[in-house]
Amino acid sequence: MTDFNRRKFLKTAGIATASALTGNVLAHSAAPVSPSQGASVIGLVTPKMDIVRVGFIGVGQRGIGHVKHFCHLDGVAITAICDTDDKVLNRAVSAVKEANLPVPETYTGSDYAYRDMLARDDIDIVIISTPWKWHAPMAIDTMESGKHAFVEVPLALSVEECWQIVDTAERTQKNCMMMENVNYGRDELMVLNMVRQGVFGELLHGEAAYIHELRWQMKELESKTGSWRTHWHTKRNGNLYPTHGLGPVSQYMNINRGDRFDYLTSMSSPALGRQLYAQREFAADHPRNQLNYINGDINTTLIKTKLGRTIMVQHDTTTPRPYSRHNLIQGTNGVFAGFPNRIALEQGGSGDFHKWDTDMSTWYAKYDHPLWQRMGKEAERNGGHGGMDFLMLWRMVYCLRNGEALDQDVYDGAAWSVINILSEQSLQNRSNSVDVPDFTRGMWANAKPLGIVGA
Repeated sequence: MTDFNRRKFLKTAGIATASALTGNVLAHSAAPVSPSQGASVIGLVTPKMDIVRVGFIGVGQRGIGHVKHFCHLDGVAITAICDTDDKVLNRAVSAVKEANLPVPETYTGSDYAYRDMLARDDIDIVIISTPWKWHAPMAIDTMESGKHAFVEVPLALSVEECWQIVDTAERTQKNCMMMENVNYGRDELMVLNMVRQGVFGELLHGEAAYIHELRWQMKELESKTGSWRTHWHTKRNGNLYPTHGLGPVSQYMNINRGDRFDYLTSMSSPALGRQLYAQREFAADHPRNQLNYINGDINTTLIKTKLGRTIMVQHDTTTPRPYSRHNLIQGTNGVFAGFPNRIALEQGGSGDFHKWDTDMSTWYAKYDHPLWQRMGKEAERNGGHGGMDFLMLWRMVYCLRNGEALDQDVYDGAAWSVINILSEQSLQNRSNSVDVPDFTRGMWANAKPLGIVGA
């Protein structure tokens, strides 16, 4: 960047960041739909990159895994890494050194050190793995600097932030992908393939969830995820984390690509579990016992789509029960359900849809997604939630290097993430329905569904 453009970027970035961070992330007013300042980025294709030059913001518990995976991807150069914690920053640099790759530049010292990294002209994409409140401002700043943004979930924390990100992506014509890794799991990819081949008939209903007991994170006081994530249970009552289950179901249903979320209604159970856990695990005068936990232990949100389909989305990181994302898709010919995997079909299955078929071997043999067939063993070898993390990053780099559209775009990230704040709005109004914004501005009706790609 020239000195003039660098100064202009830093000024613009400062305004964007200040607006996003000082604006009330718990705001309840839906931002009006304004005319786009640029073209739609559905199916956005950018010039091919021989080498994808990467910068990282945040390399703690989540980000370090991304750094290690990028060290094993072809056609990648790790240019720079930014983190406010010198310990985790040095750990990430060591991982790059151990892979016998050039030592990246580092940025630290303040919450805004990442802006100096963004001012470089030798970075193409930025991987953002920071606490939730930073996702939207950092993504906006990244696109304003002329780089593509890849952001951990959720993409944003308010309707306003979602619109700001969409507007910025359209104006700058830069990718802003929320890195929903679950879309790259073997089972989710197989079900997508089955849906595309009509195995379940016409789709009617889906179920998605994030059921993951995480009370133990409350013991992370000074650092790590629990040090900041715990406090969200004192700020918001709704579905705090909707995207892991919702992403795959949305792709099955062609959300934003032939259908879209229309409206939702939400309910929460009482908020009891975290206070009881704090009383049991901490001294009476401990800070964790001074918090007022308001987020219901179990949230259930129902979404209606424009085509009339229904989706149940649940959130529970508090109660003692096994992990589940549900991952259920029901059609006129039958159903797939996860955790554990099982299938029942009227035609094409065992012949008895009153009984579950739990043997997945025959289904994998017939419907394993071509992407998993090609890269599944490599993904499992490199790891990351069973290989889905590595496969997601590999696919991102493949698309950038080959001039192909990404599998997820900014509209997906906005639509899946906005369920967080809208579920709270519904709860605050006796579970009355709340409209879901159309972040595509009507383009969903003619957008092509995500195809079954082989690479």
